[in-house]
Amino acid sequence: MSRRIIPQGVTGGLFSLAAFGSYATHDALVKFLGGAYPVFQIIFFGSLFGFPWLFLLMYRQGSFSLRPRHPWWVASRTIASLITGVTVFYAFTRLPLAEVYAIIFATPLVITAMSIPILGEAVGWRRWSAIAAGLIGVLIVLRPGVSPLTLAHLAALAAVFSGGFVSITLRKISHDERNTVLMFYPLLINFSAMALILPMVWVPMTPGHLAINAGMAGLGFLAMVCLYAAYRRAPVSVVAPMQYSQILWASLYGAMFFGEIPSLRVAFGAGIIILSGGFVLWRESRG
Repeated sequence: MSRRIIPQGVTGGLFSLAAFGSYATHDALVKFLGGAYPVFQIIFFGSLFGFPWLFLLMYRQGSFSLRPRHPWWVASRTIASLITGVTVFYAFTRLPLAEVYAIIFATPLVITAMSIPILGEAVGWRRWSAIAAGLIGVLIVLRPGVSPLTLAHLAALAAVFSGGFVSITLRKISHDERNTVLMFYPLLINFSAMALILPMVWVPMTPGHLAINAGMAGLGFLAMVCLYAAYRRAPVSVVAPMQYSQILWASLYGAMFFGEIPSLRVAFGAGIIILSGGFVLWRESRG
């Protein structure tokens, strides 16, 4: 009796769906905790509970060396990671999940624009057109001048640009730097910076909420492992667009736990952003 073998591309797609589903669940927990605790406190404990998972990964890889080969790029990426963490966590605690994702989905467009000065890549008129279309989608979601533009909206936009920089530097140095190095320093600066702020914003946490914070760290690690497994089994053109599945998770979690129903405006703007970002990813995969 012959065994049926699942194609590598299909397996990679399933791993990526699991990764982005884990990330979406992580973000829903951030929003839940954000109703009772300051963002800085959530990030502090999320970082604290992330260290054991990182050390486990270092043990499995058989190397505890944390010396970067590109210290300036690692340092700039670490600072951008800190900005991304604070801004995106704040946005999730103040805005509907689907609305935050609709804005963050513009990140591939920003990465494409940044690839010109940082990576020296050439971007043709088709991808510039997709970037312009994606920005129109962002404007539809934000409706500047019609709806009040809150600090949370600005935080989500800041996360798009800082997150884009984090990704573009990863492309630049990932072939030379160990993944544990790229993970350790952002975790360290998040923990250290939040530890300095924590005494000024501290709210006593219940054991249950501490357990949720620990679960968030575990979900982040699980998502990372699944994403690495996905990229080992499938090309970027298969894995990257799976990120857009998060809008489905956001709609589900928002409706079930927070009473959030995405408006037609947000759905329409998100659709434009997803189509334009998908086109950019498709063009890059051809290259």
